[in-house]
Amino acid sequence: MIPIFSANGNLPPGIHRCTWEKFVERFGITPHRLSLIAGLKKAMEHLQIAGCCTIYIDGSFVTNKLIPGDFDACWETKGVDAEKLISIAPSLLDFSNQRAAQKAEYGGELFFAGVPADAAGTLFLDFFQIDRNGGPKGIIAIDLERWQP
Repeated sequence: MIPIFSANGNLPPGIHRCTWEKFVERFGITPHRLSLIAGLKKAMEHLQIAGCCTIYIDGSFVTNKLIPGDFDACWETKGVDAEKLISIAPSLLDFSNQRAAQKAEYGGELFFAGVPADAAGTLFLDFFQIDRNGGPKGIIAIDLERWQP
């Protein structure tokens, strides 16, 4: 279940696991958001084929913002066949030019969950759970091992 937004428009702190159907129901509330969801779904399909088990969604997309600019996500690399991923989705591994290839193909940015996101060494999975003011916030997790697009 996805909890209600806090007073500041974020999800309450923590990793909130949900199904794809509940995610789309909750966050696919405008044509613009549905367009971003289509790109996220494409990325998830590619990651699942390569063996990814979990994706985490963050950014303004999982807030009460009506028109988010994009989505931000990170994903677990354990079990992923890198060669397969390179062959089917090379842009998921292209972080050049401020991730322009990812944004063009998927409408958002996708990072490795277990690598540092900042100079302090905060991993993306943890970094995504901190708001711009340094406070805790929630993110969404979707299990790709059970997901059926």
